[in-house]
Amino acid sequence: MIAGDADASGREPFLSIVIPAYNEERRLTSSLQRLTDYLRQQPWCWEVRVIDDGSSDATASVAERFQEADARVVVQRERHAGKGAAVKAGLLAARGAFRFICDADMSMPPRELSRFLPPLATEFDVAIATREGYKARRIGEPLYRHMTGRVFNRLVQAIVMRGFEDTQCGFKMFTARAVDAIFPFVTVESWAFDIQVLALARMRKLRIREVPIEWHYDAESRLSILRDGPGMLRDLFRIRRELRRAQRTPERASG
Repeated sequence: MIAGDADASGREPFLSIVIPAYNEERRLTSSLQRLTDYLRQQPWCWEVRVIDDGSSDATASVAERFQEADARVVVQRERHAGKGAAVKAGLLAARGAFRFICDADMSMPPRELSRFLPPLATEFDVAIATREGYKARRIGEPLYRHMTGRVFNRLVQAIVMRGFEDTQCGFKMFTARAVDAIFPFVTVESWAFDIQVLALARMRKLRIREVPIEWHYDAESRLSILRDGPGMLRDLFRIRRELRRAQRTPERASG
């Protein structure tokens, strides 16, 4: 599809980018500018959907200024329920054939987007960014943050599922079919939603591809291990219980 105003042309977008945002007024202007500048140079019909997660600051107003300038930017206001809930609402409302979740800090350069789309990425239902392994680049991340992430990943592999070295990177691509197969059944509203999403995708036998990316550490990351860690650990056990229950109920497992 050719880039252009999806509403004016009447075409459904090829690519929807969903950005969950909670109190992001300071970072959002720069992130949206970088992203839309890049998208306008690409041969895609696109939309950027900012999901305001009940912010108490001017996050929605910042996004609405971009919406006024370009109708391909959509602001979706939701009650404050957590990142997982915002992502779920955004992906289910999105219209693109491919739907990408994207952290508001844009710690992945926009140029990496093409690596999640045909022709560079093919034969997948879900493509997840990974900061681990060959060809991945982590820039500016303190050693303690990296080590904390590795410990959490080992817990994910021990409690829920093996096989993914980086479940928590905030950049993931889904086909429209994969969104419909996964997200109506997502119940985790917190930071740990990614794990349930991948577990459901695997249970439904969807094709999951890992995409190594360049990723830049943001010192203002909203995730705090001390504050959020205990809740994320509880979510891991909750996800495991729900998966086991679904596996015992064939109609629920098949969606």
